[in-house]
Amino acid sequence: MGKLALSALVGEPGKYDPSFNGPIHKRSCTDIICCILFMAAIAGYMIVGILAWLYGDPRHVLYPRNSTGMFCGIGLNKGKPSVFYFDLLKCATATNVMAAALNGLQCPTTQVCVDQCPGDFWILSPGAYLPTAKAKDFFQQQYCVPSFNLSTTDLVCSLVGFPVTENAIYTTFSFLVSDVLSGFNLRQVGVRIFEDFASSWYWILIGLLIAMLLSLIFLLLLRFMAPVLVWLLIVGVLGVVAYGIWHCYWEYDNYKNSSTTISNLGFTTNFSAYLQVKETWLAFLIILCILEAILLLVLLFLRTRILIAIALIQESSKAVGHMMSTLLYPLVTFALLIVCIAYWGITALYPLTTYGPCSCLFLSLHHNVSMFLASPQSFNSSAYMSCPSAQCIFIKYNTEGLFQQNLFNLQIYNVLAFLWCVNFVIALGQCTLAGAFASYYWAFSKPSDIPTFPLSQAFIRSLRYHVGSLAFGALILTIVQFIRIVLEYLDHKFRAAQNPCARFIMCCLKCCFWCLEKFIKFINRNAYIMIAIYGKNFCVSAKNAFSLLMRNILRVVVLDKVTDLLLLFGKLLVVGGVGVLAFFFFSGRIQLPGNAFNSQTLNYYWVPIITVIVGAYLIAHGFFSVYNMCVDTLFLCFLEDLERNDGTVEKPYYMSKNLMKILNKKNKVPKGGK
Repeated sequence: MGKLALSALVGEPGKYDPSFNGPIHKRSCTDIICCILFMAAIAGYMIVGILAWLYGDPRHVLYPRNSTGMFCGIGLNKGKPSVFYFDLLKCATATNVMAAALNGLQCPTTQVCVDQCPGDFWILSPGAYLPTAKAKDFFQQQYCVPSFNLSTTDLVCSLVGFPVTENAIYTTFSFLVSDVLSGFNLRQVGVRIFEDFASSWYWILIGLLIAMLLSLIFLLLLRFMAPVLVWLLIVGVLGVVAYGIWHCYWEYDNYKNSSTTISNLGFTTNFSAYLQVKETWLAFLIILCILEAILLLVLLFLRTRILIAIALIQESSKAVGHMMSTLLYPLVTFALLIVCIAYWGITALYPLTTYGPCSCLFLSLHHNVSMFLASPQSFNSSAYMSCPSAQCIFIKYNTEGLFQQNLFNLQIYNVLAFLWCVNFVIALGQCTLAGAFASYYWAFSKPSDIPTFPLSQAFIRSLRYHVGSLAFGALILTIVQFIRIVLEYLDHKFRAAQNPCARFIMCCLKCCFWCLEKFIKFINRNAYIMIAIYGKNFCVSAKNAFSLLMRNILRVVVLDKVTDLLLLFGKLLVVGGVGVLAFFFFSGRIQLPGNAFNSQTLNYYWVPIITVIVGAYLIAHGFFSVYNMCVDTLFLCFLEDLERNDGTVEKPYYMSKNLMKILNKKNKVPKGGK
């Protein structure tokens, strides 16, 4: 019966090939051209990463620079991680001659590396302007340009190296910033949050473990609870709408004798005023009555399909129970996505740091401005003794290299390759789970005919034969997503200059491509299921899946909505239950015996609560996404089973006895059988 269980899985819909040996044994590589393109794209992506690693320098984004282009916090400036701007207002105004010369490439004020920015307000006393005044008596060396030594420099000369000529606005700014941050110290808040994690991490893990157990128990109990839960949810929806009808009628009856009407009220932004008009409640009453009638008619005419959906949900719970390892597969997908995101981030960061610093020599105060490009290390101030204000100021990065000139193209390639890899990882997960659950459905005698290690076999099968097909579907989705990114960028870039007509066109384009992305995700998901079942290429699988679903559109809609409603209830149950438990525990309303945990030690008790709630949602979403994939796979297998088989000995049904009972189907017993 093992071969017979797999013999129905070949050919076009409606055809049967008894010589077929099953999807596991009779497969070949699909969409080879796209597989080669994907491998070439991965190889190119690795080359871009290597070049970025060789030429890039992450210090450009990790450490600030001073006026000479040197890094703060490392090297000669070790122990000085902060940058002190002499006059921050010049960064915003940039109206002087020097700013024009620098063409806005760098803030036109002196910048020095310091260990800590000043937080005190001060001004120069009148004695600082006396001829006998010494710079060391009024200034601090740490806030001066390193080339100036206050102990050997007169006050007038030191004005070049200290921000007196820059007005003293910086002191007011530093004072204000220090005053604001004193009431809300971000570093102190971060330390307190870290302390909360350190003292409650054990209990946070327990909360996440409870969320995992609740999700697992909910899924496993669906084989027994699914009919009750589904009908309770349906009755609950009908009850909510019925209550809405009664409430609208009650409000309408209260305002029935009111002289205020919609025409008298007119248009107003005070929407609560419309709730005091009887016509508003009458409109609500009519709408809810129509909705209630539609729901009752749907329930009356689609009750058989609802029963089929319930039976498939129960069967999915059984499949997950027989293959518990499938619930852990989202961890594999998550790990691969983390790798993709990390590689994309590094590859995007390093090319941005491949520029070498250029500098500009300018003469200020009593001299005209002159400028040339140079390296900070090659500048020698002793060559300009005629003007002590000669400085080498870092203004921009060098963009003359071949790598730097093609940086924009490389970043575009980085985004495309990243999206392609992410979509491929998701496609691989969907195809793997579909292959495992399909092997469950097409096992005639369950669980004895279920293959050994079905998840591992499905994963290896997907990588061995169907990388090209998965890459093909991922590429189509990547192109649409990239177009959406471009549209978002253009909309953000030209929003101020767009007229109403252009904004309307842009909005329509964004909406259309959003819908197209959703549709392609739907097609891809079902195509991957057909690939896992039959091993055909992407186009054939997508066509067959779409045709099969369109021939059973009512069943598709009913199953989709019933499953969505049930899984939404499950997520609310898990997240809500764990969230309430975490709130009562971490807020101190629940005390453990022996004072095992004291909530008073927490600085912010909402930190572990939010962590547990977010973690519980991610865990429930991961578990339920596997379950949803199981339902979709078994549903397509069920539709294929109905179209290919007729219950005879040669072509028996593989659906459960419950489904056959609902559809009034049965398998004929072979002669001599019991």
